[in-house]
This record gives sequence, structure tokens and C-alpha cells, in this order.
Amino acid sequence: MKISEVLIKKYLDIKRDLPWRNTRDPYLIWLSEVILQQTRVNQGLPYFNAFSEAYPDVRQLAEAEEDEVLRLWQGLGYYSRARNMHATAKQIVEKFPDHFPVTYDELIRLKGIGPYTAAAVSSFAANEDRAVVDGNVIRVISRFAGITEPVNSTPVRREIERIAAAWLQPGTAALHNQALMELGALICKPQNPLCHECPLQSACAAFRDGLTDRIPLKTKAAPKKERYLHYYLGAEGIQYIRKRGAGDIWQGLYEFPLCETGGPDPEPLPSFAGRETAPQLLQQAKHTLSHQLLHIRFWQTELQAGHLQDYEAVADSELDRYGFPIVLRKFSDVFIAGKGLL
Repeated sequence: MKISEVLIKKYLDIKRDLPWRNTRDPYLIWLSEVILQQTRVNQGLPYFNAFSEAYPDVRQLAEAEEDEVLRLWQGLGYYSRARNMHATAKQIVEKFPDHFPVTYDELIRLKGIGPYTAAAVSSFAANEDRAVVDGNVIRVISRFAGITEPVNSTPVRREIERIAAAWLQPGTAALHNQALMELGALICKPQNPLCHECPLQSACAAFRDGLTDRIPLKTKAAPKKERYLHYYLGAEGIQYIRKRGAGDIWQGLYEFPLCETGGPDPEPLPSFAGRETAPQLLQQAKHTLSHQLLHIRFWQTELQAGHLQDYEAVADSELDRYGFPIVLRKFSDVFIAGKGLL
């Protein structure tokens, strides 16, 4: 029995019932692929449901306001995905006014859609013979083949892609790709893989050689840059907020008055902070991004509106209308909406 047949047989026994698997609509499949990049299924599923309900077709997404797209995305992280998704939707409507592109060759020409997404949409929506190589697939193949070199090196990635293409049987792409990805998600897991349930166990080099805990290997990531952000809140039922600009984290999302320092202390005080009483520390948190570690402190103080010309005054009750980074949203929900401010 060929590897593809083994994978599909196992998949039909273990597959999860997920909404993007019950459709051939290329828009909904594309939407799911964007949302699930660097995101677990159980985390991404509510966002997929929210976006597919708010924007049931690509034209409605293209015509949406960016602020609303970002607000709906808040909490999912990697906000550039939301902005790129919105921009790609606009491009699709412009270039393909009558249909959502479904072939690999159409999709790959769109800015914001790379080889992985083009292969996923074309194979799942049109059963085009394209191998889909995500993190789950890389893990399965590297263990099966006993690849001990770093999988994020270009030559190794190309070899994994070659193997993935060789495993694919013509006419089975939709099922085959889902089967291989599902095997990685449910059985060939990063930690504690369920090798006794794997249909490829008997031919798996990593299992044979006791290397499942060491494969796949990745080159060591660079240390995260540490930043110290101090946010200031008022106490009169009005907060000041502004939209973050381009060139840094959280582009297009809103934030409270900010002072970034080189260390944990907010000295000297920013010009917009009152001088009558010392700011009161409300909460401190650490927030990890892909390449940065943020040390965040929230302070309550009297705010001087004359020094906040770049900010918009918003009532506490209206803050839900704006998209914030999740760490600021959680603070707002507890200390502002929850009346935690003194």
C-alpha cells in the first residue's frame, strides 16, 4: 500500500470535523489558512467563525474598514496577517471581480499569497495536485526520513518539499494533504508523539533510532529584544488613545498614552503625566512576541490633555469599539470596564 493510501485511511478514522473541511469555497479555505498560520486550531476556530459570519465573501472583506478587521482580529496576534489578508482581499476583488481564484498559478501571482497558501487553497478547493508543506508536514517527513539537519535551512526545506511531492498521488491532493497535516497535528506531535498509533511507525527512521525527541531540529533563535513600555490611564471616565503607526509592533491598533524607556523605571515622567501626585502602578505584565519581550506597566495618574494632542479622548464605555493589542485589551477589560480604576 502506498504512503498516501495509508495516510488517507488513517485520516478517515481520526479527522476532526472542522468547518473549512466541509466546503470547497476557495474564499473560506483561504480565510482558514490565513487565520491558522502560527495558530492552533482550537484558538483559530472562533476567529474563523467570526470572520466568515461578518464577511461571508471576499468582496465584503475587501470593503470592510481596516479598524474593524483589526478589532475582530484582536487577541490572535501577528496583526500583520490581518492587514495583509485585508489588502489581499482588495487585490482579489480588483483582479478577479467575478470569482475567487482557485488555481495555484492564479493565486501565486497575488501579493500576500505565497507557495504554501497557494498550494493549500488550490488543493483543498480544486483538488489540484500540489503538496502542502506546513509545520506539521515538516515534522512528519523529517522524522520519517531521519533528517537530523536543521529543517529551517534552505537545502533541507527543499528536500522535505521534494519528499512531500513524491508522496502525493495524482487526484488525491485534497484528502492526502489534509491527512498528512492531521497526522502531524494529532499523532506525530512536537512533544510526546503517539508513535504507537502512527501508520508510518514501521518505516519511521526517528522511531527506529530513538530520535523523535530530537527531530525536527531547528537552528537556535536569536535572543529576544527586551522593551519597557509604560502606559498611563486617567481616572475621570475618559481615556486618551491613539492608533499606532507603521514601522513597529501593533501597527493600526490603538494604545493609551505611552512612554517607552530603556529600563523598568518610568523616569523621567512624560510631559502628559500630572505632577500633583505620583502615578500609581495598577498592573505589570510581560508579553512575548516572536522577536521581542515586552515589559509593560500600567499607571494611573492625572493626565494633562494639553500634552496629548495626538490622542483622542474616549469615554471608558466606548473603548470596546476600538481594536487594541490583546495585552492592552485584557488590562482594559479588568481595570476599566471592570471598574478597577480608583
